[in-house]
Amino acid sequence: MDKPYLIEGGLFTDQRGSISHVNDFRVEQFKRFYMIQHSDCSVIRAWQGHRFEVKAFYVVNGVFAINAVDPGNYENPDANAEVLSFELSAAISQVLVVPQGYANGFKAMVPGSKMVVFSNHLLEDSHNDIIRFPVDFWRFKC
Repeated sequence: MDKPYLIEGGLFTDQRGSISHVNDFRVEQFKRFYMIQHSDCSVIRAWQGHRFEVKAFYVVNGVFAINAVDPGNYENPDANAEVLSFELSAAISQVLVVPQGYANGFKAMVPGSKMVVFSNHLLEDSHNDIIRFPVDFWRFKC
């Protein structure tokens, strides 16, 4: 199984404004996207896993801490599995790709943070693939 990975982008600024990009991010595999904004910075949205769905995360405002973990066997998840931690900021244009099989969780680190999430599954397929774990099953890292 692949591990989560970052795709680096860039930021261009001149007198007209700025352009954020991640030109190496290929969207062909994705079928939908949605935007997330937490009500406040204390909310941790974790843990949600997918056996087959791939997710990609892009922060458009603020900062998010995003964690990913390979639970191993979904019927008997490894409570000691390594939690990978990433911090994505709108100030540094990056996409985090979380492969199928991983569970993920995230938390806004500054008020007003917004994040776009891409999925390679249609909504009905995603609902059939989702497995939720208690927020304290793995230690969330910020």
